[in-house]
This record gives sequence, C-alpha cells and structure tokens, in this order.
Amino acid sequence: MSIDHAHWANYLMSAVDERRDVQAITKQVDELSLDDAYAIQAALLELQLSRGDTLAGAKLGLTSVAKQEQMGVSEPVYGWVPASTVLDESGEVSLGELIHPRCEPEIVFILGDDLAGPGVTAADALDATEKIVGGIEVIDSRFEKFSFTLPDVIADNTSAARVAIGTDGIAPGEADLTTLGCVFEVDGEITGTATGAALLGDPAACLAMLANHLGKHGQKLEKGWLVMAGAATDARPLGAGTIATARYSHLGTVTVKGKA
Repeated sequence: MSIDHAHWANYLMSAVDERRDVQAITKQVDELSLDDAYAIQAALLELQLSRGDTLAGAKLGLTSVAKQEQMGVSEPVYGWVPASTVLDESGEVSLGELIHPRCEPEIVFILGDDLAGPGVTAADALDATEKIVGGIEVIDSRFEKFSFTLPDVIADNTSAARVAIGTDGIAPGEADLTTLGCVFEVDGEITGTATGAALLGDPAACLAMLANHLGKHGQKLEKGWLVMAGAATDARPLGAGTIATARYSHLGTVTVKGKA
C-alpha cells in the first residue's frame, strides 16, 4: 500500500496548529518505511516554509544510548530547525503553543561553511564549524502519550518544537568535545549529567553523520545554520513556572522557563 505523504504531513500540521496529540501513524498504516517517514517529514517542512517560515538549521535526535533506551529505538534520527522555533534571549517557552513539552540539553554547532556529504569526517565537520555553543531543546511529540516508533518520530520532524541557543561558545579545537561536560538542572534539582562522548563517542561525529545522510538526498548543511547534535541526558517535562538550566564546561549556561 502506498503512503500518502502529503496527507500525513497535513495530519501532523493540524496537530501542531490545534495543540492536540494524535494517534501514531504506525497504528494506522500497515507499514511505514524510513524512506516514507522522511518523505512525510519533508512534506511537513514544506508546509511550514509555505507559511513564510525559514530554515535556521538541522538537528539530530537519539544520538545517545540514554535517549535511545528512553524512546525504545536503536538508531539516530534527523530533522530540521525552522527559524520560528528558535527562542529569544529570554528563554521563555509559551506552553499554550505546545502539547506536552519536554526539555533536554544540546551541544550546538554554528556552521561557518557549507558541509556536504558523502565522505564527511568528524575533522571535516569541525573545519566547517565557526563555533560550538550550548543549548536546550524543547521537544513536543505530536503523538499520544509521547509514544512512537522510529518511523513515527522521523515523520514528526523528530519532535522538534523550540530551541534556546547559548551566547557563550568556543572555536573548534579550543576544547575536547568528548570530555565537554553538561549538568542539567530542573527547578534546582540535578536531573542528569553527561559528557560529549555520550553522543556517538564524539559530537563532531554526529555532525558528520548528518552531513552524510543529507548528501544521499542531494542536500547539504549550510553556512550560518545551527546544528543540534542530540541530547545526552533524559528529557524532562516543562511545565508552567519550570526553570531548566544546562550548565556546560566551556560553553556557559543556558536556561529555559515554562510560561503559562
């Protein structure tokens, strides 16, 4: 049975617009391949861009064993960062615009040059990077009970919702990204700690993996884009009044606040 990519993209867009969760796609079709899932994701992005949004970058998800175990999947996923999802410096997240948001720390690459696969290495990825900063991503699966399979989360643009980007950063080579540390606090309680090595052994390898994935489809990462390498700790619920802070070695501190 062929999958109607445009239909399912509209299905997910309606969930975003109406702030309601919906049944996972894989519960409604006989089989959803990864190719079909990425095709739905592409159609969803086209819907967003057709409304006047622009692309601020791209992202990886599920690049740590902790995240893969939390979500019950076994490989990374790739998605996009629309400019409308990038928070301002206040870090305030309007919860009325979301369904059931969660937050997690991210290592973020800001590109100084285009990066195109195939054959991109971690060293190539760093060569194309202008700086590395800390961030916090707010994810918001459109699916009921935050429950999904790998194809579902791919179609849903890897649960992308909002992202806060830090202002402090380092140039490539200023610090070993594998030992770069992060402490994640929610309302003053430490909920997770990790180093960059939790992300496929090296965050730069995540960036290279994304460039090579896009290269298979004739796409590239562009100069000026931000690229999120994935979360190294579990995501935590973001409620009204919640203050989540990611404290990074070398990258400073990033905070988001849930606003009713």
